[in-house]
Amino acid sequence: MYIKTMIKNLTKNTLISENEKEAKGYVDKLIGMVVPENSEGLIIKTRFGIHTLFMTQAIDVIIVDSNKKVVGLKAKIKPFRIFVWNPKFSTIIELPHGVINKSKTQLGDKLEF
Repeated sequence: MYIKTMIKNLTKNTLISENEKEAKGYVDKLIGMVVPENSEGLIIKTRFGIHTLFMTQAIDVIIVDSNKKVVGLKAKIKPFRIFVWNPKFSTIIELPHGVINKSKTQLGDKLEF
């Protein structure tokens, strides 16, 4: 099951995603953006990393802390890769490649979703 939400970069006053989905179950988290209906991106709560196995496109990833402050960014994660980060942060945002650059999102920015 997914919950749809909008993500804004409050610091830069830019829109990151209009139709982001929040993954709520284990299967949703496992499948991620592999399926076309999740192509606009996902908010995932996990401390174990993500994969881009079976994806056909690169993705961007934003890592946020509990206050929705950007604490990590990774642009253009290619298909068939594994990405891990500091496990003290449990919320990541998977996005189509290019969104980080387009929204001008940087470390320290405050997001709203």
